[in-house]
Amino acid sequence: MKPGVDCTNLLTSFTGQNCCLNSSIVDVFLEHEPQSTATKNTIHLSQMIREGTLAMYDYEDEDENMEHYGQPTPPVYNMKPFQMTFLFLSYGGQDALSDVNDVQLLLESLKDHDGDKLVVQYREDYAHADYVMASNAKQAVYDPLIAFFKLQ
Repeated sequence: MKPGVDCTNLLTSFTGQNCCLNSSIVDVFLEHEPQSTATKNTIHLSQMIREGTLAMYDYEDEDENMEHYGQPTPPVYNMKPFQMTFLFLSYGGQDALSDVNDVQLLLESLKDHDGDKLVVQYREDYAHADYVMASNAKQAVYDPLIAFFKLQ
């Protein structure tokens, strides 16, 4: 890291205003990111935002889509198999990558889900990176997630 460059602020420009970042973890994270899979995931996310659908990755080439999916355009994700599955969904009010509107789109696609098997946790102060690097992530997210799994 170069002196005078605030990487925490750089990260915030992509992820939203993170409330609770542990700066020592940010340094380690930035030494290993971005990975090629993260880049492809970012492209995929932007495709879904642009199209307003929950669809598989668009290779933006009909032949390549045909190779992967057997059709010229990427198929929409079928959410029906998840209706009877236990799901824990946590999202943050400051997340710029999966913002509240995007999560509402996901929740709408899960409207037929068994309500007894779906837990939704909303963290108003959390942004995207907080889920991995927040100093309080264990208490705020991981402990409730582990408790959820123990009940299943």
